[in-house]
Amino acid sequence: MGQNVAQKIISEHLVSGEMTYGTEVGLHIDQTLTQDATGTMVMLELEAMGLDRIATDVSVQYVDHNLLQTDEKNPEDHLFLQSAAQRYGLWFSKPGNGVSHPVHQARFGRPGATMLGSDSHTCAAGAIGMLAIGVGGLEVAMAMAGDPLYVSMPEIWGVELTGELPDWVSAKDVILEMLRRHGVNGGVGRIIEYHGPGLKNLSAMDRHVIANMGAELGATTSIFPADEEVRRYMASNGREDEFREILADDDAGYDVTDSIDLSSLEPLIAKPSSPANVVPVREVAGEEVFQIVVGSSANPGLRDFAIVAEILAGRQTSDRVSADVNPTSREIFEDMAKGGWLFDLISAGARIHQSGCMGCIGMGQAPATGRNSLRTVPRNFPGRSGTDEDSVWLCSPETAAAAALTGKITDPRNLDMDYPQLALPEKASVNTAMLLPPLPVDEARQVELVKGSNIESLPQFDPLPDSLELPVLLKVGDNISTDEILPAGARVLPYRSNIPKISEFVYTQVDDTYATRAAENQGGHTIVGGGNYGQGSSREHAVIAPRYLGLRIVVAKSFARIHWQNLANFGVLALEFDDPADYDKIQSGDTLKFEDLRTRLPDTDEVSAQLGDSSITLRHRLSPRQAEMVVKGGRVAMAAEKQGEPGKVADSMS
Repeated sequence: MGQNVAQKIISEHLVSGEMTYGTEVGLHIDQTLTQDATGTMVMLELEAMGLDRIATDVSVQYVDHNLLQTDEKNPEDHLFLQSAAQRYGLWFSKPGNGVSHPVHQARFGRPGATMLGSDSHTCAAGAIGMLAIGVGGLEVAMAMAGDPLYVSMPEIWGVELTGELPDWVSAKDVILEMLRRHGVNGGVGRIIEYHGPGLKNLSAMDRHVIANMGAELGATTSIFPADEEVRRYMASNGREDEFREILADDDAGYDVTDSIDLSSLEPLIAKPSSPANVVPVREVAGEEVFQIVVGSSANPGLRDFAIVAEILAGRQTSDRVSADVNPTSREIFEDMAKGGWLFDLISAGARIHQSGCMGCIGMGQAPATGRNSLRTVPRNFPGRSGTDEDSVWLCSPETAAAAALTGKITDPRNLDMDYPQLALPEKASVNTAMLLPPLPVDEARQVELVKGSNIESLPQFDPLPDSLELPVLLKVGDNISTDEILPAGARVLPYRSNIPKISEFVYTQVDDTYATRAAENQGGHTIVGGGNYGQGSSREHAVIAPRYLGLRIVVAKSFARIHWQNLANFGVLALEFDDPADYDKIQSGDTLKFEDLRTRLPDTDEVSAQLGDSSITLRHRLSPRQAEMVVKGGRVAMAAEKQGEPGKVADSMS
């Protein structure tokens, strides 16, 4: 049998293991992507390792999340990131150059390459035939140092696309249909590969929209073939010479299959507060709207802004709607101006913000409490917008524009106008002035890291004890996100390089007493969770900060992939109920006793927890390598020990 696209790229980069579902494989990594909300920790980890120069073909540090300069913390961290990029040999994308994912795809993306990013939406680059995977920052740091990525071999989920999207329906509705069908964990343990005749009508940036939100399905990544449309896209960005055709073989098969007739789709919308809470727009039409936000990595293409501008052209937004527009890159901003779309947006009453993540990550543009905000962003987890009691809906640019005009959720097919026919430029603007190239090696070695007062050393964590008696400080339900574990937004993200300070915000949206109680409990503690624990962002702060507060073990029904890996990386043991019904037996305030952890973990996947007079059977999914890592206190500690210098990590950062 022939190979599909994912199998071809995996086989080319396989350095250990076999391509058998569920077994651990090691993959060589060509490129990495870091952004400022997570990259600060990555750079501190590189320093802790004593790295001299990165080993990847291309690594880029972007500044796109923390752009507000309300005090000195963000700009000082930007200086640190720029100095670290110079020291270790990375490209540096300055603040204002744009969101990492569309910029990287346009300027560095290459069909057939592997990429890791310390951002869960790194998978967007699958739009051009890359195997791009979002992971925690430490995984990225290790890849930059030359280590493979170790990952459980996923299933390949083939989704055949047929037909053509109708007017007023766009790529966002395709991925919302996937979420409507399969939920936020339907892609767990899978790579989603889109194929079929419907692809010919989807541009590379349409594919970016779909691949980006594969993260919301819990997928390892999403991928499209590198076909003639990808060639056209790369040519439009002046990079056709880097194109490589990668198509599935005619006789290729898939482990799991699904299909979507694009012509049958209608405008869809995800209700608060989950990306999977999807319904047709017509079912919720009439709900009042007080804000729309257009932009983010989930709808980053010129088309996504141009269609909104064409719908609003010559009209005025509703007097009760704030229409916020975040151009996703400097280059797209230029094309919006050249095409007249920027003028149309401003004339219609839109508020134009700087090129960056902005409202998507809760960095400004927070909505009023309980007032409906329609956004083209990828996530609507509770409080992610920056407002605790928010009401965020996810939709296409067409649906957002319709709401901007009417002040209500409106099926865009009901607007009194024809669907705009866009004439996009064949050549995209190319402006790389804000992309700073790596320094030559000799110059790089002379660079001193610039550390502001907000940057603290990476904490050093002790090994896992053989026996633990841990109070359950918190019990939570299903689909707890990393935004709920450790919020983002303008209040929290400026402390991303200060673990003691950022730990004060752990679980404040769920239980604002947790951080205080954890800090007071010196003997360590455990958290009990439901299914899909830790979904969402790749931010490893959601592990490091609770671990700093004494978290040793998380017991859950199941874990989201990236968070599960991050727990292991920092020495927190992730255990799953052998019988999910046992979840109901444990309450907050109970005590769980664990014995023989260090001796049992490497040899068996079964762990017993004593709850009063009864015993609960738990299991872990750690490979022998990961089990050793947890026992030793995490990946950094294990690396330092193997070098024979257990104190190296702390010493190198003091």
